[in-house]
Amino acid sequence: MAMPMMRHGLQAALRSGARTAPPKRSFASSANHDDVFYHSHEAEKWEKISYVGIAACTVFAIYNLSKGHPHYEEPPPYPYLRIRNKEFPWGDHGLFEKKHKDH
Repeated sequence: MAMPMMRHGLQAALRSGARTAPPKRSFASSANHDDVFYHSHEAEKWEKISYVGIAACTVFAIYNLSKGHPHYEEPPPYPYLRIRNKEFPWGDHGLFEKKHKDH
């Protein structure tokens, strides 16, 4: 009884070991000439597209920065803005405002 079980296990192990190996990976050096030409042509194409895109973005940025921007009127000083209910720990003025020597 043990012998047929061992034979069955051995056959299963041999069958699983006899599977075909996955195909080997090919490197760029093993590619045929047509593939290499195609990939180099694509790389050159995208390099040219990148240079044109960089030039276009630069021109667009210069155009946008050279235009003026609108200046709006100062809003009226509403009394409910900038309400200070308690002192700041650094004094009466804001932290980044210039302090006058006469205070």
